[in-house]
Amino acid sequence: SFPRERVAEAQALARRRDHYVGWIDEIVDDLADAASDGARIRIHGDYHLGQVLHTASGDFMIIDFEGEPSKSLEERREKTSPLRDVAGMLRSIAYAAATLAASVEKTVDLPARELRSARWERDVRDAFLTGYLADNDEREDMPELFPTDDKQVLQLLSLFETEKAFYELAYELNNRPSWVGIPMRGIAKLFVTR
Repeated sequence: SFPRERVAEAQALARRRDHYVGWIDEIVDDLADAASDGARIRIHGDYHLGQVLHTASGDFMIIDFEGEPSKSLEERREKTSPLRDVAGMLRSIAYAAATLAASVEKTVDLPARELRSARWERDVRDAFLTGYLADNDEREDMPELFPTDDKQVLQLLSLFETEKAFYELAYELNNRPSWVGIPMRGIAKLFVTR
């Protein structure tokens, strides 16, 4: 049931396996030498756009703090970097951009769709990261949630986004093969500059 039009793309990703593993190993080695990787806390664990509600009064509410359904309760309760949730939201933004582009497939030509989708994803991603990672003077008495080195923040985000994209690939292969292009494109984009 794998989509025929995605076979070449899947084969190209599979051929780059050693490249992906090597890149991940590099990040892990760099982070192992880091002075601080930020706080480890209990996180949402399944943070995506579907978990954020906009209320009638204009507020936003985050729901469903049960964590990733495929993980054991013990795994869901483990403390980890809050950047893992940030990566989940970034991947959700990528899914929203891809489904938006697909929804106008019959009315907008492919180059325009791709350009609009990519710009929307870039802008929403940048706005989310800017807001989420912004320094907040009111939090001076709180422990640092994120590493103090911006390079480490980006490395952790890359690592967690990669983990999430490969999880999504497995999920789509097992549940929605017609959607497999979304995580495959996400994986390719994560490694485009590597």
